[in-house]
Amino acid sequence: MTSSNTSTTLPRQRTALIVQGPGKLTVQHDVPVPALAADQVLVKTAAVAINPVDAKMLDFSPASGAIPGHDFAGTVVALGDDTKASGRFAVGDRVAGYLYGNNKGKPEVGAFAEYTTAYADVLLKIPDNMSFAEAAGLGLGVATAATGLFRELKVPGSVDVKDSTQDADAKNDREFVLVAGGSTATGTRALQLCKLAGLRPIATCSPANFNLALRFGAEKVFDYHSPTCAADIKAYTKNELAYALDCVTESDTTQLCYAAMGRAGGRYVALEPFREQIAKTRALTVEPSWLMALDIFGDEVHLEGEYHREANPKNRENAAKLFAGVQALMDRGLIEAHPVKAERGGWQGVVQGVDTVRKQPLSGQKLVYSVA
Repeated sequence: MTSSNTSTTLPRQRTALIVQGPGKLTVQHDVPVPALAADQVLVKTAAVAINPVDAKMLDFSPASGAIPGHDFAGTVVALGDDTKASGRFAVGDRVAGYLYGNNKGKPEVGAFAEYTTAYADVLLKIPDNMSFAEAAGLGLGVATAATGLFRELKVPGSVDVKDSTQDADAKNDREFVLVAGGSTATGTRALQLCKLAGLRPIATCSPANFNLALRFGAEKVFDYHSPTCAADIKAYTKNELAYALDCVTESDTTQLCYAAMGRAGGRYVALEPFREQIAKTRALTVEPSWLMALDIFGDEVHLEGEYHREANPKNRENAAKLFAGVQALMDRGLIEAHPVKAERGGWQGVVQGVDTVRKQPLSGQKLVYSVA
């Protein structure tokens, strides 16, 4: 395979993980390198992050023959025609992104591969002071947090930097946003984006991760184990909390968010289907929804039941704007990487990593494997 956009002759085959069935992955060394669409770049993968969704989709929605994986970082080795014309990326750029892996609609696309194709408009250029391992954990967290906040939760403002010199009166006029699970990779992204957008992010997590949530922008952190957690949030927000992003989405976190919402209600957004029985307790005042992050590419989400999504090109347009906003923040040095636990072991290590997060997801860290 030779690209007209680089003088380097690229291999026709690559090493990749392949879904074999429920819970089963294998390392294969003769997987074809996919053709490059006009709006894509071809990336040589340096590191990948392991997410709980990787194990969940493998176990419950395996697309046999597909490449799995969502988060990656690497180096651009070829450009599609439209991407080359835009001038946004060049061969040799260090990039990080998010893919819909384990996808029966596009089985050749997935992060767990030596070379992978990615849409240029939902790709991030890595700053010089960030390693591949750190950057590998950006994509899914950025996509989920930005989409959850600005598309689904509809918080005031945008992915932008507000004046940090606002006086106390101006601060009192800004909206609170509760991030339940503030120490997760999506949670820290959400806290950071809220803070930069001029909002007042508050968080729940375990006391061991309070400093992490505060470091990423939380104004105040609450212990979700505390029996008075919801009451404490209500008191702190003066019964005016109108926005809650639930990055954990278990029955107790949904209950906590609903109980913490102010008297007038507001919006609640989850990352998984929420408990309808809990939602019914405030059906007249709280508007709930849940986010399927796989829909940002505008393509059909080939999952069953309530996880299925029809193709919607507007979602891709929205995601492109959000990623452009995040890129502007990164270019100014305002986006910090979520802590990672970097491991070696190549592609076989990645297989083991999926099993690791299946058994016990890391707290306050994201598991990353170097594969270059």
